[in-house]
Amino acid sequence: MTEERIYLSTDSPPTEPAALVDDFTPSLITQANHHLCPGCGEPIAIRAAMEAIEELELAQSTITVFGIGCYTAFAHNLDVEVVQALHGRAPSVATGIKRMLPEGFVMTVQGDGDMVNEGLQEVLHAAARGENITCLLLNNGVFGETGGQMTTTTTLGQRTKTSIEGRDPHQHGHPILLSDLAATLDGAAYVARCAVNNAGNVARTKRYITKAYESQMAGAGFSLVEILTMCPTGWFVDTLEGPDYLQDTLAPVHNIGELRTP
Repeated sequence: MTEERIYLSTDSPPTEPAALVDDFTPSLITQANHHLCPGCGEPIAIRAAMEAIEELELAQSTITVFGIGCYTAFAHNLDVEVVQALHGRAPSVATGIKRMLPEGFVMTVQGDGDMVNEGLQEVLHAAARGENITCLLLNNGVFGETGGQMTTTTTLGQRTKTSIEGRDPHQHGHPILLSDLAATLDGAAYVARCAVNNAGNVARTKRYITKAYESQMAGAGFSLVEILTMCPTGWFVDTLEGPDYLQDTLAPVHNIGELRTP
């Protein structure tokens, strides 16, 4: 016997006010509200990162180093210790913290403009040295905070708000595939790339982040998780088109999967 479904009429206001059934905000995110653009994928990635910290019971020992970007707004919304780094320098700051507090859990949160444009040498040298830190790269292929300029990860043909015609290799060069580079370095223990444009990829992202955290906890060395995120504002596309645009433009170039495992 199937359960009878009740549909409420929308022809008039409801007779009873709506009630909050439950608050599903992770406990380590102190405020569910944020002022990032509708359709942005970064809040989804931050949520997965915080859920993994909570599940592994790392909150009391976590120190997070934030880069400069739209995601920096979350620095005040997290119930973990947060340090703000200069543009691109988060891996170096995290290195210093980890060496001073080797028992602490140290991670960075950076965008592609911050990590790959401004701080490419920082993250690659940290990986080459095998620093026992975890770096999260939120990659949407655009400088979202400063107006929509392309970054070094913008794929060929990918449009941004200030380059509607898309990336031209003859004028702008080819994209840098950071995770592929990092995975070749012997100091890297775990490197993976994932996305947050659908439910399956969100679940995969959570798994990869958890593995990266566990790698650091085991003292295996440097770990990096690159997360492809939506930026419909910076891409100058309709909000609802964001997930498919990511799948069609970023994902075929920045291939999803584990690139290096312990």
